[in-house]
Amino acid sequence: MGAKVTREDFEWIYTEQPHASRRREMLEKYPQIKKLMGHDVRIAYCVVLMVVLQLAACWTIKESSWPLLIVAAYVFGGTVNKCMQAAMHEISHNLAFGHRYPMKNRILGIFGNTILGVPAFISFKKYHTEHHRYLGMDQLDPDIPSKIECKLFHNTFTKAVFVFILPFTYALRPFIRRPRPISIYEIYNALVAISFNVALYYTMGFKALAYILISTLLGGGIHPLGAHAIAEHYLFQKGYETYSYYGPLNHITFNLGYHWEHHDFPNIPYTKLPQLKKIAPEYYENLPHHTSWAKVVWDFIFDADLGPAARHKRPRGNVDPDKYKDD
Repeated sequence: MGAKVTREDFEWIYTEQPHASRRREMLEKYPQIKKLMGHDVRIAYCVVLMVVLQLAACWTIKESSWPLLIVAAYVFGGTVNKCMQAAMHEISHNLAFGHRYPMKNRILGIFGNTILGVPAFISFKKYHTEHHRYLGMDQLDPDIPSKIECKLFHNTFTKAVFVFILPFTYALRPFIRRPRPISIYEIYNALVAISFNVALYYTMGFKALAYILISTLLGGGIHPLGAHAIAEHYLFQKGYETYSYYGPLNHITFNLGYHWEHHDFPNIPYTKLPQLKKIAPEYYENLPHHTSWAKVVWDFIFDADLGPAARHKRPRGNVDPDKYKDD
């Protein structure tokens, strides 16, 4: 089964998350950062392109053998679908059309969501806001693995399983930990996704539908792009709970790797996050970071110091999450 993890519980800390104080300090020192805030509508064209690419792939693969379909789903489909999830992350912050047009952002996110095969965008948007607001906070940060995950995935083999099923645990964890009422937009999201799947099945067949579902599973698990979910907040170095990735895959994932930068300023669109790093280099250049998402997966599986519990965790205290409303 391989080496057993050295950590069975989270690393509890009793300080506030660092990003709010960093944001205030950086804005005071570099007020020009405010000019980077806004949105970038060009991501909408990328979303349309990815949907077209996946539909073309569905048509091409619909009569292929299963082995070829699975290879195509990992190499091409998984890459496209993970890039779409990166785009959906950007859109969830209203960075496609701006905060003045939340409905346009919702529609774009739901449209892009179609090629994933499962409804996810609206729910992700709802819970991802809480990840930013309550980073590392017990019971409230949906990104923190559960105690059951820490117990189940405790050695090399089971950590490999953990990475493979990451799309399931990442998606289901928020609904289990702190379920919230289903919104009307989540229902719309589900109806659109189901309608797309039905149309795909009747026009291109079962293999086309299987292709997009397998693409989502493989792209979000043991895949270089799927590694971002592990790279961002696991304790690869003691004392640091957030990590950026600086490498070539940022070019196709809408700068998803600029994670320190994104948490510091979630209202800066992906196209301008590198500019933020250039404006305030002393806030980023000396921080530990990743240069390979593939290495992140390797290290997580084989390093005994890494596992689901290798995360910072903060006591919840008297925080009342219900006082906030979704946009």
